[in-house]
Amino acid sequence: MQPEAQPALQRIWDIVAMIPRGRVATYGHVARAAGLARGARQAGYALRVAPAELHLPWHRVLGAGGRISFPKSSPHHREQTRRLRAEGVAVRDGRADPSALMSLEEF
Repeated sequence: MQPEAQPALQRIWDIVAMIPRGRVATYGHVARAAGLARGARQAGYALRVAPAELHLPWHRVLGAGGRISFPKSSPHHREQTRRLRAEGVAVRDGRADPSALMSLEEF
């Protein structure tokens, strides 16, 4: 089955697309906003399989507590840090400043 054919993935992609520039959310927040209780791993999977043409702001989705989930020495960690800082999000020791974190309850 194609990932695009799964409604839960589409809901996650829609939520991620709505995270505004300069703000971040956790995988858990994204999953709950998409109606998937305890679906943080599914949110991660959805971002991994998202078609590139969606141009999702994947860098705005973080692990619990605003932590970048990629290993610190990885190119993905460096790229996510770079993108967040370019949007004005302070990142220190692999974590985004808590003031940038949003709960997505309004979605």
